[in-house]
Amino acid sequence: MPNRPSAPEPKASDLNRHLRWAVSVLGLSVLARLLWMLLSTNGMNLVDLHVYVGGSAALLTDHLYDFTYAEKTPDFPLPFTYPPFAALVFFPLHYLPFTVVAVVWLLAIAAALYVVVYISFELMLGAQALRAPQWRVATVGWTAVGLWLEPVRTTIDYGQVNVFLVLGGMLAVRSSRWWISGGLVGVVAGIKLTPAITGLYFVARRRWLTVVWSALVFGATVGLSFLIAPEEARRYFGTLLGDADRIGPVGSVWNQSLRGALSRILGHDVESGPWWIVAVLVIAVLAFLAWRALGPDDLLGTLIIVQLFGLMVSPISWSHHWVWLLPTVLWLVYGPLSPAAGARILAGYWLATMLVGVPWVLSFFQDSIWTISRPGVLAWLGAVDVLGVVVFYGWVIRAGRRRVQSGAPEGVVVTSEGPTHAG
Repeated sequence: MPNRPSAPEPKASDLNRHLRWAVSVLGLSVLARLLWMLLSTNGMNLVDLHVYVGGSAALLTDHLYDFTYAEKTPDFPLPFTYPPFAALVFFPLHYLPFTVVAVVWLLAIAAALYVVVYISFELMLGAQALRAPQWRVATVGWTAVGLWLEPVRTTIDYGQVNVFLVLGGMLAVRSSRWWISGGLVGVVAGIKLTPAITGLYFVARRRWLTVVWSALVFGATVGLSFLIAPEEARRYFGTLLGDADRIGPVGSVWNQSLRGALSRILGHDVESGPWWIVAVLVIAVLAFLAWRALGPDDLLGTLIIVQLFGLMVSPISWSHHWVWLLPTVLWLVYGPLSPAAGARILAGYWLATMLVGVPWVLSFFQDSIWTISRPGVLAWLGAVDVLGVVVFYGWVIRAGRRRVQSGAPEGVVVTSEGPTHAG
């Protein structure tokens, strides 16, 4: 099969210059975020980090789930919504000055994002390929870009934990050791339940020992919660678990889940009723077919299919939960299906919508975060991520099937010009 003509190798001097530029842009990006945090009026809002720090301090007082933070959010006092194990993880933070916690949190997010980008490339290209200088440039450059995409921007603005949870999932997939992979999934699920969806990745890969171990580790986090804060654990797992209204306004444009999009389009909270059930079944079928269309060695592709499915079916998927879209863009640009028609268009769609921050723009048009009914145009625009995932799944199914039908081996995609090697 003919290969694509390989591009000439860039000169070492050019690569060094590009790396210096990439490092400079990343450094300036982190510095800009740091200065905004320390010098601007709203830079230290970090409402979710305040909840983590203040809420965890109440862990041992049996008032963890009575705690609310309302200083910057008077219209919706923010409660602690994570499992008790998360409060245990965050507990040491309340001993430190909040400004120190905030600065370290920002720097840790930037470092974690770099590792997320690095592992994304490693899962696609292999550790050996990443030793080439051009991939160091790409890793640093995409980290700099990622800091300005809405999911990461808002994660930093709120002092959220999303990038760390994505990193936990990426590290789990990267490891071939069942006890590391399962342990990581169990721990991150213990901190915030939604990352438990990563277990589906290991089901898809038939890593059954990892699946069992992740469940046992998650169970251990629950058991530890009952041991340390029994009253709060009973309250969370007995009555609070599954109460989406406590987490936030389902119909707000910031909620980019299936339930949020359907509720805005239909004008009322669909809850877990017929509309939502049918939509979930459709998405589940699309996700399954998309996974089946991938090559057997496409680790990152499989992980993305699973994580996007989790974001869709969760009752609440705030726009800052969608950090997984950055690995999605990288997979579309560099992954095994990247030469297929439409890959660059989809990558451009996600980049454009994240750089603009469509939910952020639309938030200025909603009278209240609690109001669900809104003009049809705004409701459909507010489904930007849901519609993107549906199209993405459909594209993967089509592109993957064309590769299989052509008999092309893994890493080769058939285009209108014939089979070409990805990467």
